[in-house]
Order: sequence, then structure tokens, then C-alpha cells
Amino acid sequence: MAMRILLFGYGVASYLVFFATFLYAIGFIGNFGVPRTLDGIPGEPLAKAMAINVGLLSLFAVQHSVMARKWFKDWWTRIVPPPVERSTYVLFSSVALILLFWQWQPLGGQIWSVENPAAVLALRVLFAFGWGLVLVSTFLINHFDLFGLRQVWLHLMGRPYTALRFGTPGPYRLVRHPLYVGWFFAFWMTPTMTLSHLLFAVMTTAYILVAIRFEESDLIRDHGEAYEEYRRSVPMLIPSSRRSAAARASAPASVPASARTS
Repeated sequence: MAMRILLFGYGVASYLVFFATFLYAIGFIGNFGVPRTLDGIPGEPLAKAMAINVGLLSLFAVQHSVMARKWFKDWWTRIVPPPVERSTYVLFSSVALILLFWQWQPLGGQIWSVENPAAVLALRVLFAFGWGLVLVSTFLINHFDLFGLRQVWLHLMGRPYTALRFGTPGPYRLVRHPLYVGWFFAFWMTPTMTLSHLLFAVMTTAYILVAIRFEESDLIRDHGEAYEEYRRSVPMLIPSSRRSAAARASAPASVPASARTS
């Protein structure tokens, strides 16, 4: 029982680190309320600063994607107890982001700047919408399973882990990856686009588009024809009224297993 309590505490601590990192990321990308942000006064030569930033983003991308693959999990759970595999993934992802926040190098430069107050407000609202959509999407796919809390809770209670059922609630009937759509709004909706912000937005967008391919391959492996039919019926990121209507008519409304990998 002591080990179960210890693993549960580890899972909760990992989640709290994630949640603090998530809140910091809002200020980091939005350039408000935190000590270090995407933009600021450059402190390194442009080439060196860009190389550091690309390295930080690449480190996060590799960690976030490799640790989500089945072959890695099969090996990793020989080292870490299976109930905290997801919590460890969440913790390592948070640490990679914390390193990025700490070592990020502002690049200077300005790509665009919106001055109209109404347009600025609209962009801020869309930025907030993106973060809200990210959070809502995690709850629709079972927030607590996605971030490892369900696994450690079931282990604490002495109950076996059960995989989530496939289904398409809410925005999952409009696009297959509403969580990623939220990230795009969060990354791109800014009244002032600097070179730093553009590098961040371009690289994270490219990573997401690549990660979707890996994620959907895993989902097809896990759910077979059910996910294949979903993929044929529902667009990836941009809603289509004709295809979404077909999805609403045919898809179940249970908890989706999408976004369990990245």
C-alpha cells in the first residue's frame, strides 16, 4: 500500500508541475505576467540565438514524440512502473518546456504589428480562445487519463487500468484534432509578430503536422476500421460542413482516444 501511495503522490506532483508549466506557457507566448517571454531584448548574436532556440524546440519535439511511441513505452515500462508511465511522460515534457522557457533567446525584429484597437482585441480574444479550446479538448478526451492521474488513482484503489473507448464528442465531430487547432490559435494569434514568435510558431506548427501522422498511425493500430472510418468522415484540422455532417450522423459520442499520443 505504501508503494501505491508513493506512486499516487508522484503522479499528482507530476500533474502539478505540468499545470504550472501550462499556466506559465500562456504568459510566455502571450508576453505578459511572467519573467521570461518569447520576446525581449536580444542578448546573443542572431545566428547563435537562433541555433539555441531551434535546439530547444527540437529537444522538446523529440522527447514529446519518442516517449509517446508504443515501442518506447514497451521498453520504458521495464524501468518505470506502468501506472506512472504517463505521469513520467508528462513530467519529462514539462521539464523540456521549462528548459525552453529558461534558455529561450529573443531574436528581435518585427514581422508585423497590428495597431487598430479592435483588431488587437480580436487577436487577443482568439489567443484566449485557443488556450480555452486546448483545455476543453483535454477534458473531452479525459483530462485525467491524458495527464496520468487516472492511472495512478486506479492503481491506488487496486483496480486495473482500462483503456478509453473511441468516440467523437463535441468538436471532435467537426475536426479530428481540435486540441491542435487550439494550439494553432494560441501560437499564431498575436498583434505583434516578431522573429522570435515566428520561429516558435513555425517550428511548433511543423512539429504538430508531423506528430499527427504518428498519432493517427497509433490510433489506427489501436482502433482499426473505426478510426479509419472516422478519418474518412471528419477533416483533420479545418471543418467541412459536408464531411462533419456525415460524422455527426454516424460517430458514437463516447470518450475519444485521440490525443493520447503526440
